[in-house]
Order: sequence, then structure tokens, then C-alpha cells
Amino acid sequence: MQKLLFVILLTFSTAVSAQYNVRPLDSLINKEEPAWPIVKGWIDSATNKVQVLPVDTAKAKKALYDTQVTTRSPMGAVIYETGGILVDGGWIRILGSGSAKLTRSVPDWNRGKSFRENGERPLFLLVADDAIGGFFAINGGKFGFNQGNVFYLAPDNLQWEDLEINYTDFLLFCFSGDVDGFYEGQRWKGWEKDVPKLGADKSFLFTPALWVRPEREEGQRAKKAVPVEEQYKVMMDMRKQLKLE
Repeated sequence: MQKLLFVILLTFSTAVSAQYNVRPLDSLINKEEPAWPIVKGWIDSATNKVQVLPVDTAKAKKALYDTQVTTRSPMGAVIYETGGILVDGGWIRILGSGSAKLTRSVPDWNRGKSFRENGERPLFLLVADDAIGGFFAINGGKFGFNQGNVFYLAPDNLQWEDLEINYTDFLLFCFSGDVDGFYEGQRWKGWEKDVPKLGADKSFLFTPALWVRPEREEGQRAKKAVPVEEQYKVMMDMRKQLKLE
């Protein structure tokens, strides 16, 4: 009986230590210094095509509470004030609290990937993705160095690459940075028409895969639309096969 009690207490204490001090919603909504006016200013002056998706108040409150970030931060502002943000017609999808065009919220998309239950401290947090199967994540320790930086899971090499910028700078890059240059060689003729038709909850899966890198242009590859969830699973499975995970 004493041994059983010890095991129960050990399991309980381990679970508790892995959790945040969960803060109430009211403490996460900053009315004195909200970041949204600043983020909105960046969007209004953006040089890239930016679409802010409408927000559902109930979903926004739940997503903010589940993520446990404040609206004083740019991430909290994006979650609380938007259903998500589409850049270049949906080539890049920045996650918010979810909408009809981009159904995935930050906490819902990360659940089962970077954490299992609300309250756990994630080692990384997926915050955006793109139409060719790349994923952007904030490093919470998973990548071993430069915590707080945004890393990019590149579909052409399956490596998590440090972009050497934080979430704020990532937003600025998406809104007014050289997105064309970042994706040099990966945009095909007619992508501007293909991507909006794709939808923000799907991405293109290429054959041959981008990481195979045969001698052919990206526009010559066969491609099909698949759910982003499927794309993520394919890449994670391949990383495990290659002993990268």
C-alpha cells in the first residue's frame, strides 16, 4: 500500500510540475497597453498582400486562455483580435484564433504536437505555415539554443532552421519583408492563382518531394492539395526515418 501511494504521489507531482500557473482570462486581456494597435499599424503599412481574417469573440477568448499569452504581446494580439492572417493570398498563414478560411487556432493546432494538455509548457509552438509544406515555430527549448527565436521546418531539407528573429520580427517580415527572396526558386509560374484556390488549411504535397531535390524546376513537379495535418505527419515521419527527430 505504501509503495502504491508513493507511485500515485510521484505521478501527481510530476504532472503538476510540468504545468503552468494557469492565469484567468481577465489577467491576459491588457486594456492599458494592448499590442493590437501596433500590429494593426504594421498591417496598414504593409508592402506585401495581407488579409486579416474576421475574429469570433468566443473563439478568441478560448484561444487566448488556452495559449496563456497576454494581449500586450504581438502574439496575444493576433490570437485575440484575428481569426488568423493570410500573406500573399495564403502563401503564408499566421495562426490566430481560427476562422472559416483558416480553421486552426494556435492552441488547437499545437495540441498533440507541441503539448498534450492545456497548461503544459511546450518546447516549441507552431505559429504559422506555408503553401508548400513549411512550418514556423517559436523555440521553447526543443531546438537546444536561441529560445524565443522563430525556426522554420524547411520542406526542401526537413531541417528546423533558425531564422534568427523573434515572433515580432517574424510578423514584420511577413508584412513588409522580402518574402519573394525567402522562397526564391520555390514559387512556380501561376502560383498567385493556385494558392488562393488551395485554402489555408491545405498545402501542396509535391512528387518528387522537395527534399529529394532532383534536377527539375519546382514548377515541373506534380503537386496535389492535402490537409496541412497530413503534410505535417508526412514530414515528421520522414524526419524519424532519417533520424532527424
